[in-house]
Amino acid sequence: MKRTTETGTQAESRDLKNAGLKATLPRIKILQMLESSPERHLSAEDIYKSLLEGGEDVGLATVYRVLTQFESAGLVSRHHFEGGHSVFELNEGKHHDHILCVKCGKVEEFMDEMIEERQRAIAKKAGFSMTDHSLYIYGICAACQRVKGA
Repeated sequence: MKRTTETGTQAESRDLKNAGLKATLPRIKILQMLESSPERHLSAEDIYKSLLEGGEDVGLATVYRVLTQFESAGLVSRHHFEGGHSVFELNEGKHHDHILCVKCGKVEEFMDEMIEERQRAIAKKAGFSMTDHSLYIYGICAACQRVKGA
């Protein structure tokens, strides 16, 4: 989502309206949280806790409802990483895949054109026109490998 000289709240309101959503305070606050967080993959609980810490009066059910609305509107993508709970990230229009540490939960994004081309070729060979895909690679990150017993 591109920013101009608009204030943050004006920009979020515009983004919400462009997605067909009314610019309510909970939606604006949750969108601001997703845009400003250094962590790109947040659970509903992460967002809820951060809002509470910031003095915002938003219920957990509201956070879930808003995130589901954002997903339907294409503002966020939902991922079901190992462990079963959902995390959300802003949909910035650039495809990428994920590699995740099964020990600490670290998530890194990557894009590899060779992998992308191979997936398109596999789909084509099977008679499919690929419209989308998700690739999650699970492993143990370098930091966790250094910990004794990993």
